[in-house]
Amino acid sequence: MLRRLLQPLWVLLAIIFLIEAWLWDHLEPIVARVVAIVPLARFKQWLSDRVDALSPAMTLIVFAVPIVPLFPLKLVGLWLLTHEYWTSAVFTIVFAKLLGVGVTAFVFDVTRDKLMEMAWFERLYALVLKLRAKAAELVDPIKRRIRELIAGNGEGWSSRTLRLIQRFRKSVHEAR
Repeated sequence: MLRRLLQPLWVLLAIIFLIEAWLWDHLEPIVARVVAIVPLARFKQWLSDRVDALSPAMTLIVFAVPIVPLFPLKLVGLWLLTHEYWTSAVFTIVFAKLLGVGVTAFVFDVTRDKLMEMAWFERLYALVLKLRAKAAELVDPIKRRIRELIAGNGEGWSSRTLRLIQRFRKSVHEAR
C-alpha cells in the first residue's frame, strides 16, 4: 500500500533524474565543441596536467569547487522570482542550471580517472549509473504511453481526438 502511494513520487524523482542525465549527455558534446572553438583546449590540458599531480582527495576539491561560484547566480534567480521578474528569473535559473551541468561535465571529464581511484567514489558512481538505469526503466512505460497518445495509436477519446487533429492538419496543408 505504501509503495503504491509513493509511486508518483518515485516517478517524479526518476523524471527529474533523467532530465539531469539528459542534460549531462547533451551538454557534454556542446562543451566539447566550445572547448574546441574557444582556447579552452589549452586550459583543459593545463588542468589535466595539474590534476595528474594531485592526490585523489585534492582532485575531489577540484571537481567540487567550480560549482560554488554558480550558487550566487541561482540566488539571484530566486531573488528575481520573489520580486516577480518571472522571465528574468526563469532565464537566470535555467542559465545557471545549464552552465552548472556544462562546467561539471567539463571538470568531471578532466578529473574522472583520479576520482575513480577512490573506492567510495567509484561505488557512488556505479550507484548513480544503476539509479539512472532504474529511473529509465521506471519512466519508459510512461514515455511509451505518451508517444502512443501523441501518435494516436492507442484507444480512447484522447487518441481519437489526436487522430482527428492530425487529419485536420493534413487537410489544411494539402489545401494550400
